[in-house]
Amino acid sequence: MAKKRIFIIIDGSNFYHRLDELKVAKQINFDFGRFVDNLANRNILVDRSYYVGAVRENPRSRKSHRLMIDQQRLIGRLKRFGFRVELSYLLKSGGKYHEKGVDVKMAMDILVGAYENKYDTVYLISSDTDLLPVIDKARSMKKKVVYVGFSHRPSYALIKHGTETTMLRLEDIKKFVKKKSR
Repeated sequence: MAKKRIFIIIDGSNFYHRLDELKVAKQINFDFGRFVDNLANRNILVDRSYYVGAVRENPRSRKSHRLMIDQQRLIGRLKRFGFRVELSYLLKSGGKYHEKGVDVKMAMDILVGAYENKYDTVYLISSDTDLLPVIDKARSMKKKVVYVGFSHRPSYALIKHGTETTMLRLEDIKKFVKKKSR
């Protein structure tokens, strides 16, 4: 059987929150390289992309400094794993921060990749239903869209619109958590 060309997209904020809910690991201790290799399953991995809002330092906040340093460390690790990291920005509104532009960047990459025939299958690790029209368009172009979600919090809309679904359970995630060195 011919190998398929695989494109893996990770919504960083979504992934962070799902790991946090499972209380299993911080992203810095997660082996993204082994994780995406496992998903690709000996197929040809043509692109692996990670999308997140860039943390900016607030000089009056130690927490923002720590968050920015942690994110920079994570980005460095992702790049060593061969990821393309796409940064958007964070907007503070109503006392909370909201990512702006992440969905658009993911949507553009899915569509451009489909139009330019860069992949056969895209693995979407996100629960963002804003991407439903993009998923439908990619599928209409004969691209396979695999929704990769978390079993404790699935997106039924993405399950319905995707070609296939892979649900990650706690035991699946634990296989990719690096043990902390002392």
